[in-house]
Amino acid sequence: MRFARPATAVALAATLFLAACAKEPEPAAVTPPASPHTGHSSSGSAPPASPLREGERFVEVGLKTPYTPAAPNGGTDEYRCFIVDPGLTEAAYLTGSQFLPQNAAIVHHAIFYRLSPEQATSAEQVDAAAPGEGWTCFGDAGVEGQTAWVAHWAPGAGETLMPSGFGFTMPPGSKLVMQVHYNLLGAGDGAPGSDASGMQMRISSSAGLKPLETGLVMAPIELPCAPGESGALCDRETAVADVGTRFGADSAEQVKQLNQWCNRGAAPKAGDTQSCDQPIEQGGTVYMAAGHMHLLGRAIKVELNPGTAKAQTLLDVPEYNFDNQALVPLAKPIKIAKGDNVRVTCTHDATLRKQLPQLQKLPARYVVWGEGTSDEMCLGILVVAPE
Repeated sequence: MRFARPATAVALAATLFLAACAKEPEPAAVTPPASPHTGHSSSGSAPPASPLREGERFVEVGLKTPYTPAAPNGGTDEYRCFIVDPGLTEAAYLTGSQFLPQNAAIVHHAIFYRLSPEQATSAEQVDAAAPGEGWTCFGDAGVEGQTAWVAHWAPGAGETLMPSGFGFTMPPGSKLVMQVHYNLLGAGDGAPGSDASGMQMRISSSAGLKPLETGLVMAPIELPCAPGESGALCDRETAVADVGTRFGADSAEQVKQLNQWCNRGAAPKAGDTQSCDQPIEQGGTVYMAAGHMHLLGRAIKVELNPGTAKAQTLLDVPEYNFDNQALVPLAKPIKIAKGDNVRVTCTHDATLRKQLPQLQKLPARYVVWGEGTSDEMCLGILVVAPE
């Protein structure tokens, strides 16, 4: 399945990433936990994995040398990419995953991108040219060509199982880029410490599985400072320039491109709620869905063909909880056809900034799309079997 896409496309950040319940056509209400915006919860030992299905085996990948993050450009976030090798010598499928965040206080999310053997060679060159373990990679994997998003994790997610009979293709010799978003605000006033996170992959060598792809739908963020807040960053242009300073010119361009794409050239309109319609270029069947925002998120909804007789709800999270994000199966798979429209809608709340320990000490800002924990996102994540 393919979505029409603005010229600068987000791979994710917080990306991921992911809250609660995906149903069709009218999801049941989600009951939020008592404290839905704590930021990062401490992580105990991971629950045991589900039993292996026929043809599956476990393969572990991750950091062999602990990495100590350091946010560049005066920011509080680092996106670091690492090559991990599952050692595949024959064609296989990734049918499930369980990320193991070793330092959960600072791991905001993780995304795994599949690399072809050629891309793996390119990634190794990028890695060799960067100091220390891995390389800085705001926005995407930092590797030339289209990489495939095959797994991710965000707080609250446990083991993720693909539907029986489906998986992400893993050709022989393919490797992964593990992108980890480190949120140094999560360390409080202390040192962040090192991290040696990894993932337990569920690999199947069974023939005849149907391939899956990850589709992303996104909307801009145009959240003004809350009433009573003031400061230089409450000016939109200043705030966008600050995003560019912390994460690079491409991040500032992303803000511009999302507005041009979603608002059809109209000027950005400040407000708590933003949405974006994205037409489908290639059809398929949606099996799983999730939504991703940061700490100011209140609600997220992903709809298919809204306002028409064919309208269906792919995801509805009326009470978003950053610490309860998981990619979940739809109650019933939903077909998507070329020419259909997918809309993502997000509501954010700037007043939460004064309530959250991680954000209280930061200056007030006009919030736009950005990779940092103090910035925001509006992202729908769909796992689709393409036609």
